[in-house]
Amino acid sequence: MSVVIQPITGRRQRFALVGCGRISANHFGALETHGNRAEIVDVCDTDPEALAKAVERTGARGHASLTDMLAATDADAVIVTTPSGLHPAQVIEIAESGRHVISEKPMATRWRDGLRMVEACDKAGVQLFIVKQNRRNATLQLLKRAVESGRFGRIYMIALNVFWTRPQDYYDSAAWRGTWEFDGGALMNQASHYVDLLDWIGGPIESLHAYTGTLARNIQVEDTAVMNIRWRSGALGSMNVTMLTYPKNLEGSITILGEKGSVRIGGVAVNKIEHWEFDEPHPDDEQIEGASYATASVYGFGHPLYYDNVINTLAGEGSAETDGREGLRSLEVLIAAYLSARDGKRISLPLNY
Repeated sequence: MSVVIQPITGRRQRFALVGCGRISANHFGALETHGNRAEIVDVCDTDPEALAKAVERTGARGHASLTDMLAATDADAVIVTTPSGLHPAQVIEIAESGRHVISEKPMATRWRDGLRMVEACDKAGVQLFIVKQNRRNATLQLLKRAVESGRFGRIYMIALNVFWTRPQDYYDSAAWRGTWEFDGGALMNQASHYVDLLDWIGGPIESLHAYTGTLARNIQVEDTAVMNIRWRSGALGSMNVTMLTYPKNLEGSITILGEKGSVRIGGVAVNKIEHWEFDEPHPDDEQIEGASYATASVYGFGHPLYYDNVINTLAGEGSAETDGREGLRSLEVLIAAYLSARDGKRISLPLNY
């Protein structure tokens, strides 16, 4: 179902944000780059210190609760950057207020909650965007085009690695971190954007089998996980994730091996094209060197490009590249992986409930 949006024209689009924690800075920075088209008018957080810092940076009005903010704001859209387990109720409340919603990943920690979010936004006639900024990275844009144009021929194997580190004090920094209800584990939280690549790059998944483990951290959820995957195309592959890499983040990579091409994009966060070889040349090959970039952050630099699509969509000049239904695709893979690990069996997709 596509949402018919009344285009916002003739003025800057107004955004509010709930959840002024560490990721909110990426959203503030991205919107600052679009300052001629967008502005932050309200921010909200239950932590007075975090709220004060957000107000100081943005000049926006501060609020201690989402309900209070919704009652007072004239925002066109609200950005949700709170703990993942809070997303469903907050997204639904925002939708029912008649505002568009931009939700950080993962959109929810439970399958049914994700469905409820999409249904609520459909019912309210508002657009739900799910943040998947890594898709906009130049390295992955090149890879996506190579897959879509058939340069690999038949794809045989896809492998993803996320070898990062999150020390115990990271989880201890907030009571919600490392919990099933509000956070999710290494797959759902830290590696969420890489799980997204399984479907976005590889196509629909036929089935998967996963193991998860809490090997070193004192948390409810997994700090390490592995997954074997079969795609509907017949390709086979795997995903390896851990937050226990010593002593720092080491690798975030994707490798595709096909009939007519082989590509590996690595670095700490799929930021470096390490191997790119096909049987026939293509104009995109000239962009390989320029696509790689240095980064000390696992977030990449996709947020400004992501918001370009959001702003264009709300202006009636484009369509949402990662809407609620697109968000459900990766959430479904995540839930399937947890079901597999819990029950010790292969899970077929799509889920039948």
